[in-house]
Amino acid sequence: MQTNIRICYSKTPLTISDRNDILFLESLSKCIKRKVGSPLLEKKTNIYWLFILPGCLFLTFFMLIPLFSLLFKSFVDEGGAFSLTNYLTLMESTYFKQVFWRSIRLSLVSTAVCAVLGFPTAYYISKYSQNKGVLMALAVFPMFTSPVIRSFSWMVLLGKKGIVNDLLVSLGIVAKPVSLLYNEFSMVVGFIQLFLPLMILSLIGVMDNISEDLNLAAGSLGASRIGVFRHVVLPLSIPGLVTGSVLVFTGCLTAYTTPQLLGGTDTRVLATMIYQQAMSLGDWTQASVVAVIMIVVTIAVSTVINKVSRKLNPTI
Repeated sequence: MQTNIRICYSKTPLTISDRNDILFLESLSKCIKRKVGSPLLEKKTNIYWLFILPGCLFLTFFMLIPLFSLLFKSFVDEGGAFSLTNYLTLMESTYFKQVFWRSIRLSLVSTAVCAVLGFPTAYYISKYSQNKGVLMALAVFPMFTSPVIRSFSWMVLLGKKGIVNDLLVSLGIVAKPVSLLYNEFSMVVGFIQLFLPLMILSLIGVMDNISEDLNLAAGSLGASRIGVFRHVVLPLSIPGLVTGSVLVFTGCLTAYTTPQLLGGTDTRVLATMIYQQAMSLGDWTQASVVAVIMIVVTIAVSTVINKVSRKLNPTI
């Protein structure tokens, strides 16, 4: 049996009559590839590491090291020994319990309202709008404004001499101006305006990938518009709804500027409590404990939302 093999850089074929010679050449070519290719691969890998290195260093020095130092400080008592005293003391505080549950409640309410308002808005922009780019720009436009400016705008609108109270009094709904500022209501309003664009963008990104043929197929099989929405649109939109919910909940739970300006001193949340403990009272240990609890709660709620979404839509 003769086999013609054309060796690289050679114009004349080499005739080999022995199978052992063929196996020898194959092993030789593999050795050459390993010897020649590995330095090139190593050079490419080194170049990739050079690209990744600045980001890794930035995250290490400005996120990981402060985070672990914060975690370490929360588990150390005054004598420098490991202890859970800081957590137990905080858990027994009635003030902390009120602040904690208020933060969770306001974050969940804001997330639910953003989902209710954002879903139909995103569906209209994705499926029916002729000016999709303009509407998306309008939806994202509030994000270009500082949260401080937006909070001051709501202070003007919701104040006792603001436009909302003037409208309520002029319509005869209330006899005198009501308190719409420096309470939970004003904080929820600020959260919704602050994070609703994130919910809309998350849903639009998913709804754009839902083929219109699926809706037509469901309609041709006898499904009503409500049935198409319930069995086709809503299940396929769950990934965007989950992403938006996680972003909104995390943002509401960790926001500082909006609750500080719209909530006042009597309506504390976890973020403003951290500032109070660290900057006003000078108790950095308690501030570290509250920060760690906030991080744990954020991760736990995000995990629960993902698990619930997988049960509703196993394909996620």
